[in-house]
Amino acid sequence: MSEQKTPVAERHPAPASSHIAPGGRTPGRNLLHGSGARSLGLVIALAALVAIGLITSGERFLAVENILTILRHASIIGVISIGITFVITAGGIDLSVGSVMGLTTVVASLASVQLAATQSTWLVMVLVALLVGGIAGLVNGVIIAYGNVVAFIATLAMLVAARGLAELISGRRTLIVNNGDFLDFMRADFLGVPVLVWIFALVAAAGWFLLNRTTFGRRTVAIGGNLEASRLAGVKVKRHLVYLYVLAGLAAGIAGLMMMGRTTAGTSTHGLLYELDAIAAVVVGGTLLIGGRGTIMGTVLGVLIFSTLTNVFTQNNMDTSVQALAKGLIIVVAVLLQQRFAARNERRATAKPLKV
Repeated sequence: MSEQKTPVAERHPAPASSHIAPGGRTPGRNLLHGSGARSLGLVIALAALVAIGLITSGERFLAVENILTILRHASIIGVISIGITFVITAGGIDLSVGSVMGLTTVVASLASVQLAATQSTWLVMVLVALLVGGIAGLVNGVIIAYGNVVAFIATLAMLVAARGLAELISGRRTLIVNNGDFLDFMRADFLGVPVLVWIFALVAAAGWFLLNRTTFGRRTVAIGGNLEASRLAGVKVKRHLVYLYVLAGLAAGIAGLMMMGRTTAGTSTHGLLYELDAIAAVVVGGTLLIGGRGTIMGTVLGVLIFSTLTNVFTQNNMDTSVQALAKGLIIVVAVLLQQRFAARNERRATAKPLKV
């Protein structure tokens, strides 16, 4: 039996996120060639954008209020990106999170829900939003895992259906959020930092711990690296995939609550094209589109890079079309670098002598 498993190990080396240094590398060299080098590159790119902003906009770019504006802009899309990181790490994709986010804002802003929140606690709105996001993610997961529908098609269908349902429920109208306690919390500052930014930080920290320090995270990486091998190893792959899409739906629900607090409204147009921005941030952050490697820290840096880029363009009153072009170029470069790293790792794995 061991002789039959050997070729599988050769074809599917350990993910790049593994703590074991391949080829007997020292930790320092492994840092320079692995995730440390990718994170360092992202930090350098972010620092370069900050330098450009400082040169073109002067000291106002580094003003506290502008920094907080960048972080607020990054927080909502950042929470969605954390959820998508898990899905993509497992080799999946979720195109529906933006629409699910819009649906959660509409349902949680309904007069009946706000009345219940007023009579009891504003946490009712939170529970409703999380429930809607979780159910949408559950539907995605069941269709993909047990219906054997390609993730791209299943989540594309949810993208259209969730947006349409939000329009039907709201009657294509904007629903005003008037629960004072909810708005007070979402618009509050803690230690001079907006609550929205704190929520993003907490979600990112929880995501990092879940992906890097738990069995759930290790199984997620393993499924993305080799789904069949994970199944043979005893991982309940289908059930785990459902969990991942529920997680992405919950992240969309949290982002919907944040958007409601920021805009004081629920509408079917919330979250439009957010799924594309989130996927772009995840890919630029270093998570492999083919699965098998994911990085929460990289995702956070990717979100900050795009948020800072947007702020630089806004400060200089530059055309949004040019901004979109710049984003596209960044994504292409990131994917090309991913392919290069993947090819190099594959060559090293092939050249490495097999230990029997």
